[in-house]
Amino acid sequence: MNKLNINAIALAVSLAFSAGAMAENMSKDDYKAGKDKISTEYKSAKTACSSLSGNANDICVAEAKGNEKIALADLAASYKPSVNTHYKARVAKAEADYSVARERCDDKAGTAKDVCVEEAKAAKTTAKADAKAQMKIADANAKANGKSADARSDARETSAEARKDAAASTLEAQYKVAKEKCDVYAAEARNHCLAVAKMDFGKS
Repeated sequence: MNKLNINAIALAVSLAFSAGAMAENMSKDDYKAGKDKISTEYKSAKTACSSLSGNANDICVAEAKGNEKIALADLAASYKPSVNTHYKARVAKAEADYSVARERCDDKAGTAKDVCVEEAKAAKTTAKADAKAQMKIADANAKANGKSADARSDARETSAEARKDAAASTLEAQYKVAKEKCDVYAAEARNHCLAVAKMDFGKS
């Protein structure tokens, strides 16, 4: 099966899982029904992957598992909305995207594969750092809502610090990707590449 068909399956699976986790203000019975629906759709998606072989199958299974985890996290966030459940939903997506991206890297070899892995890690680091920043900002704003000017000022400081931490994590992840790309060169050319990467990312 070609890549287009694999992507079509992935899209269908994603849409199905998303539809299963859209409910809001649900009862406990609705929540249980939602979980059962997601489980059924996961099994169906995994069965669809059996028509593929090799790494294409691995990618398909990773997508099915990832979509299940995302759907369950989204369902939990809808059932019991909170800063924490929304954070967990964002983290679930970051982890799921990484798992699929990591499997896709197995289609490559050598330095190309190493760079692919580092790029997948960088994307996960960025997404998780952003999720953590959003959680801190939402929590700070909720605590400051309707309170004194000092409390609102503290919330702004917390938000700024959270964004700064997220940016630092993203920058470090991008630096690791840049270093990995230098491995295509040898000797002096590699050393020059590493030196440029250090300069670009402010490393001593």
